[in-house]
Amino acid sequence: MTLIMPAQRKLGTPTDLGESATRDISGGLKALLADVFALYLKTKNFHWHMSGPNFRDYHLMLDEQGDQIFAMTDVIAERARKIGGTTIRSISDIAGKQRLLDNNEDYVDPQDMLAELHGDNKQLVAALRRVHELCDAYSDVATASLIEVWIDEGERRAWFLYEACRTPEMV
Repeated sequence: MTLIMPAQRKLGTPTDLGESATRDISGGLKALLADVFALYLKTKNFHWHMSGPNFRDYHLMLDEQGDQIFAMTDVIAERARKIGGTTIRSISDIAGKQRLLDNNEDYVDPQDMLAELHGDNKQLVAALRRVHELCDAYSDVATASLIEVWIDEGERRAWFLYEACRTPEMV
């Protein structure tokens, strides 16, 4: 017999995906959402603290990337709810589920900031691919479809960050 938690009893949206799919995919989405919030805040942190000769270009690029990352948050959370799951509820919930490391350093070099965001975006893309595999296993084409767009956006962000970090000797 499966134990149904009070939140699930009250919030469990009916779905044809099944209990295992709801549990596994919504769990994957919760972790993704925590990572997306962490990446959003780190991107905005670097946007706010950018300086140097390429300030304007980097500042605008990070602002655009931050907007794109933030736009994912509501869609991820609502998708978890549509399939009958729950989602994150607090800052501490985010902190407990995020896999992207927080940045508590005072970076001065813009290249260090961009390089860190490049790695974080690549890590997020890898996590998106893992949740996509779950979706494929459970035939959740709607969630997989959303994730495919986010993978493309993440690869684009990583590409732009990589190119912005290149030095003349790398070309």
